[in-house]
Amino acid sequence: MKMNNKTTKILFNILSIILALLFVFPLVWMVVSSMKPEAAIFDDMGTLKSFLPSSHVSEWFQSYSTIVDRFDIVRYLGNSIFYALAVTIGSIIINSLAGFAFATIDFKYKKVLFGLMIALLVIPAETIIITKFVVVQRLNLINTPLAVILPLLATPLYIYMFTVFFRAVSKEVQEAAMIEGATKFDIYLRVMLPMSKPAIATVGTLSFIMSWNDYIWPLMVITNSERYPLQVAITNINNTQPVYISQIMAMLTISTIPLVIIYVFFQKYLVQGLGATGTGEK
Repeated sequence: MKMNNKTTKILFNILSIILALLFVFPLVWMVVSSMKPEAAIFDDMGTLKSFLPSSHVSEWFQSYSTIVDRFDIVRYLGNSIFYALAVTIGSIIINSLAGFAFATIDFKYKKVLFGLMIALLVIPAETIIITKFVVVQRLNLINTPLAVILPLLATPLYIYMFTVFFRAVSKEVQEAAMIEGATKFDIYLRVMLPMSKPAIATVGTLSFIMSWNDYIWPLMVITNSERYPLQVAITNINNTQPVYISQIMAMLTISTIPLVIIYVFFQKYLVQGLGATGTGEK
C-alpha cells in the first residue's frame, strides 16, 4: 500500500512538472525572443538556443529601447494602469456594497433580485456588448475614460462572492456593533470589510486582470489613439511597418509583467478567496 502511494505521488509530481512546463515555455520563449536580434530568432528556431537570450548582454534590451523610441509605450502603459486601478478600486467598493446589502439587509424582492443576479452569470458578456455600447453612447461617454471604466465596475460574480463572505460573518458581531451605536455603514466599513480581506484581494486581482486584458470594449469606445490601453495599442503597433518579431515580443513582455507581479503578491489570497466562495466558509 505504501509503495503504491509513493508511486502515485511520484507520477503526480512528474505530470505536474510536465503540465507546468507546457504552460511556462511559451512565456519563456516570448521573454527570450525579446532579448535577441531579429535574425537570431529565426536562426535559433527549432533548437534549444531558441530558449536562450543573446550571448551579448548589450543586445538584451535593444528591442525595448527601440520600441520605446518608435512608439509612445509609456503613455499606453500609463493608460492601462489607470484603467485597471480605477476598475479595481471601483469594483471592490460597488460590489462589496451590493454584497453587504444582499447579506445583511432585508428589503422587498430581495430574493427575486438575488436570483436574477445569479441568472446573469450564465449570460456571456459578448451578447450584451452592443447594448452596453448604446447606453454609453446615449450618455455621451464615447472616447472618455469613463466609457472604459464604468461598464466593468458591477459584476454578478463579484457581488455573489462578497455576499457569501458577509453571510459567513457572525450576526452576534454585527449586533454587538449596533449596540455600540454603529450604523449600517459603520458595520460595513469597520467590521465587514476588514474581515473579508480574501474576498477583497480576489475581486481586486480578478478585476485588475480583466481590465488589463480587455481588448474589444476599449477598441469600441475609444477613438483617440492617445487614450488607448496597451492591449489595443499593441494591435495597432503590430500593423505599423516595419514589423519586427523581437519588438512585438518586447511589447508582450511589458504587458505581461504587471499581471505576473499581481498574481505573485496576491496568489495566497486569491486561492483562499476562491476556495471560500465555493464552500461558503472562510
